[in-house]
Amino acid sequence: MSNDRFTAAEQDEPIDVTPPVWAASPDGPDDDEGPRPPLSRRRKIVLASVAAVGVAGLAAVGIWGGRIISQQDTTMSTPPAVAGLQLNSSADAAATADDLKAAFAAGIDLKETVGAVYTDPAAADRSVLFFGGTALLWSPEKDLDTLFGLVGDESGAVAGVKDVPAGELGGVMKCGTTAVDGGGNMAVCGWADHGATGMALFPSRSADEAAGLMRQIRDAVQVRD
Repeated sequence: MSNDRFTAAEQDEPIDVTPPVWAASPDGPDDDEGPRPPLSRRRKIVLASVAAVGVAGLAAVGIWGGRIISQQDTTMSTPPAVAGLQLNSSADAAATADDLKAAFAAGIDLKETVGAVYTDPAAADRSVLFFGGTALLWSPEKDLDTLFGLVGDESGAVAGVKDVPAGELGGVMKCGTTAVDGGGNMAVCGWADHGATGMALFPSRSADEAAGLMRQIRDAVQVRD
């Protein structure tokens, strides 16, 4: 066969000009398909942003998990004296405490509950009605809002509920006021964290005064293991 015939045969065959698949694909080729084309600047920015969001998400989960671990093992008691108040051990006070525990425990699943009435030696009308309980609470603020809802009844809910400093034990604490029979308002404060929650009724006290007293009560009744 002559060189002329061979050259003519080669010229008759179609030439494949289709670009390699990886040229239009965001994924690189296999090693045997040639070098990978460089990523565009835009794609690098997107991938970096996704990575940053992922790292931030993991950090947030770590913080949340660490908070649960540090708060979940909690015990609660009702000491004989709290913040200048005295535990009322009378039968009427004990019955009131039992009613509080039954009312609040019906709205939130708690492992252990306590209830008490603390009297103010300086004024009989400023007794504090306290309820508390321990449990692993995944959403402390949501559970606290549930307790505030239980305080209110058909005559009116707790009004003006606002966040207040929770103190060294952390978590969330809120205070508000609710109407009482015969007119007037009564302060209501509560707290919740991942291991415990508590709420108290403060007759004849403002919400601001009750907030400070609530922090003292919490420091006395709640102990983390």
